[in-house]
Amino acid sequence: MYTATTRAIRVTVRPQYLPDQSDPAKSQYVWAYQVRIENTGDSTVQLRSRHWKITDGLGRLQEVRGPGVVGKTPMLRPGEIFEYTSGTPLSTPSGFMSGTYQMVSDSGETFDIEIPAFSLDTPAAARRLN
Repeated sequence: MYTATTRAIRVTVRPQYLPDQSDPAKSQYVWAYQVRIENTGDSTVQLRSRHWKITDGLGRLQEVRGPGVVGKTPMLRPGEIFEYTSGTPLSTPSGFMSGTYQMVSDSGETFDIEIPAFSLDTPAAARRLN
């Protein structure tokens, strides 16, 4: 489990390797990741967009930008939580992801919150800091 907090918005990520969707013989490795976004502050915020940085085990970087997450732009009042699951493929048995969500406050201020860097490792991969 990986956690980061920015401006009272806590983001927690749990990655999981999916062997049934992966094919190591074809250099295809797939992970799911569960994300929990919790508003621990005292003002309402809305998630507007995402920016992911996905780095494979060879250091190749792919960036993904887009509106919302899983087709939604959730509004989080104080104390509310939004959770979703998504996934990513890699051509190597390990890598890592990190990024930011762009948020807007109820007063109209736009700001970025950190998505914690998290490691993607197959069970058979040598554990190392990517």
